[in-house]
Amino acid sequence: MLQRRPMALFALMLVSLAVVAAPPSPARVVADSVYAIPTLALRDQQGQRFDFASLRGEPRLVGMFYGSCQMACPLEIEYLKHLQKAVAARSGQSIPVLLVSFDPARDDLAMLRKVAGEHRVRPPAFRLARAERGDEGMLAGVLGIAYRQLPGGGFSHNVRVSLLDAQGRIVATTDASGRPEPAFVQAIDRALAKP
Repeated sequence: MLQRRPMALFALMLVSLAVVAAPPSPARVVADSVYAIPTLALRDQQGQRFDFASLRGEPRLVGMFYGSCQMACPLEIEYLKHLQKAVAARSGQSIPVLLVSFDPARDDLAMLRKVAGEHRVRPPAFRLARAERGDEGMLAGVLGIAYRQLPGGGFSHNVRVSLLDAQGRIVATTDASGRPEPAFVQAIDRALAKP
């Protein structure tokens, strides 16, 4: 028993030193934040590398796509452009968009640039990105996006866009079809109005 006491004291002293010597940690990601997923390093259509979690701090729309899609993804991009314009007209503010490819093997920088050029979208207002490191499938799961590669190289997938608050919590979603839903636009207005 006496031998355990010095060891316990020594362990307590080491833990205390580690706590005192530890550098201050950056603001923690809230537990229910999309940004809490393991590191996801991305590259956008202009070649800029960034970590997904670095986007914390302002509300944004996040979804997924693949560059060679001929139907749903082009409609999703155009829907989001229209939604950005509607929000700007209502509030005078902009809502940034991030679409992450679920086909990073084929959606290289040239493909991201091609899609961005076809739709006339530019960062930072509208980013198309691919995973450089990390698991884009985990992001898809958190966002409620299901996809499956087809034999011909395309994908069967749903379209879902999430509105994230400044901390990365999902506060509203849309299937990004047709006209922007008034309730979704109002949710964006509320998210942008919060300090």
